[in-house]
Amino acid sequence: MVDHHHGDHHHGPAKGLGRWLFTTNHKDIGTMYLWFSFCMFILGGTFAMIIRAELFQPGMQLVEPEFFNQMTTLHGLVMVFGAIMPSFVGLANWLIPMMIGAPDMALPRMNNWSFWILPPTFLLLASTLFMEGGAPQAGWTFYAPLSTTYAGPSVTYFIFCIHVLGLSSIMGSINIIATVMNMRAPGMTYMKMPLFVWTWLITAFLLVAVMPVLAGAVTMMLMDVHFGTSFFSAAGGGDPVLFQHVFWFFGHPEVYIIILPAFGVVSQIIPAFSRKPLFGYDSMVYATASIAFLSFIVWAHHMYTVGMPVAGELFFMYATMLIAVPTGVKVFNWVSTMWRGSLSFETPMLFSIGFLVLFTIGGFTGLMLSIAPSDFQYHDSYFVVAHFHYVMVAGAVFSMTAAVYYWLPKWCGRMYNETMGKTHFWISFIGFNLAFFPQHFVGLAGMPRRIPDYALQFADFNMLSSIGAFIYGASQILWLYNVIATIVAGKPVHDAKVWDGAEGLEWTVPTPAPYHTFETPPKIDPAHAHS
Repeated sequence: MVDHHHGDHHHGPAKGLGRWLFTTNHKDIGTMYLWFSFCMFILGGTFAMIIRAELFQPGMQLVEPEFFNQMTTLHGLVMVFGAIMPSFVGLANWLIPMMIGAPDMALPRMNNWSFWILPPTFLLLASTLFMEGGAPQAGWTFYAPLSTTYAGPSVTYFIFCIHVLGLSSIMGSINIIATVMNMRAPGMTYMKMPLFVWTWLITAFLLVAVMPVLAGAVTMMLMDVHFGTSFFSAAGGGDPVLFQHVFWFFGHPEVYIIILPAFGVVSQIIPAFSRKPLFGYDSMVYATASIAFLSFIVWAHHMYTVGMPVAGELFFMYATMLIAVPTGVKVFNWVSTMWRGSLSFETPMLFSIGFLVLFTIGGFTGLMLSIAPSDFQYHDSYFVVAHFHYVMVAGAVFSMTAAVYYWLPKWCGRMYNETMGKTHFWISFIGFNLAFFPQHFVGLAGMPRRIPDYALQFADFNMLSSIGAFIYGASQILWLYNVIATIVAGKPVHDAKVWDGAEGLEWTVPTPAPYHTFETPPKIDPAHAHS
């Protein structure tokens, strides 16, 4: 029996470590997701720095080719599954209940587990670096037979990690779907939900649909490696191209899983700093749903070079080009929201506009890649690397950075240093473009991706690219400092001005009410409002 006079953790809140280990509070869990994903961002960034250091000049300088390949693999896996996805899940946990007026997530205990299986899983994934033969060397897409027939012993651990990460994603998504469908405040119909809630609801359905497909792919890998099957081995009647079909049937919706919550974030931030409601709310919802639907029927555009029938190439080409339409609708709506708005350029807005410009560039290079005969030239070149970093870094990461600056004062009741935030933006923006814009050029000139050495003619652009990457990486330390300084010693946000787009009124609300949501404005007496 517990002596109740000396504190029983079942009565009253848990203290210290227990508070974080056993919490069912959506805000605590959201915070843990955000900090964990930042740690993974730094780890994945470190792997990228090793890659860029090796490529700073031609020749083999720092690492063995095998280790270089381990870096490309782990950089991709850690950034996609460790940094970007969990960061947006953390955002969802923090914001969705508050945006829909729910007391917490629908399944709080499962929410806790969804988070806590992640840190040990990534510890296991990182530990493959120290195993015999090192981490997997097949790239983040781990194509068979490189990942099966020719894989090192660590591939088994990698497969297990992928299973567990998928489990976390599926549970988190079920939780979001259950919360949004069942726990909206009275009067909040679907078409009144904030755009961020919409994008996450649709993303959650994508995750539930495709994570089992990835699980199927790695299970077939496991069977090929350990149980004598030949799913992906031509020698036993299997087909390596089958792996690519199964992987990309997961992998293409996955890239939209990464970007849709980012779309939701900028759809909240741009109206706030334009001082007017989002232009074309309904069309944004329909565009998001269209993108999600189309994401399932474009997967083989990653595989134009495998020798599929021309009819297949044509289908996937047209389907892929079609995705540009709803995406263009979104860009149009964001620009229209800013058009003739009363704009101010605080840090979240700077990152959102940076997102808008750079994501659009990434969209156009994606349109280039969708054209099958052109893709024969671009495929597996640095042009592809440039393209997807413009949509993943300038898209997802810039948007996540905007979100942190935007909502941090709400999360901790303190204001960040605006000058430092703007400085972070400009260093990031310049570093990012210096790192990735030249990669379009070396790619079009024929430089293949995922190689540790290259021909002399690519030297200058690679040096620029590496310098830009180091600048971008260094700027994140400034961000980390700003966030910690804010939490520890930021100026308290006593009164935040809230602007209501519908009525054109401005009023003052006490902390910790949000200074950003005007989708459902509080009831106020217009006589007491001041413009």
